Amino acid sequence: MSRPVNFSAGPSMIPLSVLESLAAEMVDYQKTGLSLVEVSHRGAVYGKVHEETITLIRELMSVPAEYSILLLGGGATLQFSMLPMNLLPPGRSADYINSGAWAHKAIEEARKEGVVNVIYDGADENYANLPSPKSVKPSPDAAYLHITSNETIGGVQWKFFPEFQDVPMVVDMSSDILSRSINVNSFSLIYAGAQKNLGPAGVSIVIIRNELLDRSPKNLGSYLSYAVHAKANSLYNTPPVFPIWGMKLVLEGVKRQGGVEVVARANTQKATKLYEAIDSSDGFYRCPVNKSVRSGMNVVWRLRNEILEAQFVKDANSAGLIGLKGHRSVGGCRASIYNALTVEDVDRLISFMTDFSARNR
Repeated sequence: MSRPVNFSAGPSMIPLSVLESLAAEMVDYQKTGLSLVEVSHRGAVYGKVHEETITLIRELMSVPAEYSILLLGGGATLQFSMLPMNLLPPGRSADYINSGAWAHKAIEEARKEGVVNVIYDGADENYANLPSPKSVKPSPDAAYLHITSNETIGGVQWKFFPEFQDVPMVVDMSSDILSRSINVNSFSLIYAGAQKNLGPAGVSIVIIRNELLDRSPKNLGSYLSYAVHAKANSLYNTPPVFPIWGMKLVLEGVKRQGGVEVVARANTQKATKLYEAIDSSDGFYRCPVNKSVRSGMNVVWRLRNEILEAQFVKDANSAGLIGLKGHRSVGGCRASIYNALTVEDVDRLISFMTDFSARNR
């Protein structure tokens, strides 16, 4: 079967080998006679998958022992609320950097729980830039500072992160987790939905310093408490079994490739090639993002008018290159080049872009 190249922002492309493994054992998992999605989540069969998934995350991301790794339902959107519910006590405030659509959503949810200080607002520059990491200064008495490492819609990404000791830094890494090496110790809490680089939609991961677990209010609903999930090793209730299984297979693939460093080199190559194709098009394609913060995961560009952009997307679909329409809130075009996309996939897109520009100048 000839499969199109999927540049969608999420749910996004999953390695074919992972899909084939899921299909091969969906009905009979490892000769148990049952599917993994119908066995007890407290039994040994699923328990092995659960533990191996957590171990792989810890190994691939070099997560120190003083952090807990949680596997939760609800996606990153639930974390927009869980975060302030757990870490923002009465009488304190939280700092947020508004870098784009997803940071804005996180801010709006946090405001339902307490006081939020927006210490940088990217709307002033149409979300085409980020502050210098050294310029980021937490507010006095901030309970935590929240950033979004990569914005899928606007196509901006932190290349370096702010550093400070006295305020916990929290990061939404949903769209670039496992795409590059990071120092987990730089953050007090990392969260990410799975459906970009980690596997099927339906599960999110939370990596949290154990000392922060004491902040979870005792009167908080049990499922909303980080402390409850950490104590139960993410088995307080039935976990999202299928996406965790898919994530385990994706993580095993990353390990076989040689780890995050190998994946990061390929991602750099993909992004460099695509941006060079845009910048060398003599203005036919135009990326609106400041070059210093261009995303390595979500490459956005415009053509001279919306009619031509619509034709580009239509012709690309016919050529087997799907998911290139920009988000409805901003228009334009967008290629999400997550880990599962190969250099050859990006070369195919660049070839199409070159041909399209030659035909439509």
